[in-house]
Amino acid sequence: MAEVRVIAGVVEPIADPRAVTCPIRDVLDRLGDSWSVLVVLRLGDGPTRFNALRRAVGAISQRMLTVTLRSLERDGLVTRTVFPTNPPQVEYALSDLGRSLAGPIGGLADWAVANQERIGANRRRFDATAAD
Repeated sequence: MAEVRVIAGVVEPIADPRAVTCPIRDVLDRLGDSWSVLVVLRLGDGPTRFNALRRAVGAISQRMLTVTLRSLERDGLVTRTVFPTNPPQVEYALSDLGRSLAGPIGGLADWAVANQERIGANRRRFDATAAD
């Protein structure tokens, strides 16, 4: 039987991260790669063409950006619009689902920036202790 929690009288199932179909693991698999979070954050500023997105994200290869965008599009987080021009123009944007994810990711990004120095200091302290 699945575990549940009760919040304000509402019974909710608790996701089991060990389950094959765990929604937490599924989302973290997508967002845990090197580029998805940065792409979602950048697209949170508005629709963007491929090369502009590549410049904004920085240090990402054309192939990796293509793979990342396709994965995000497959998950329904990003939309791809092709404009009938010569050559064709392609624009990427967050879908409604992607915009709903941009807020929590933005909060994580804010937290990372605010705590970057503390984390760095902790890592240096740990590494110095581990070297002994």
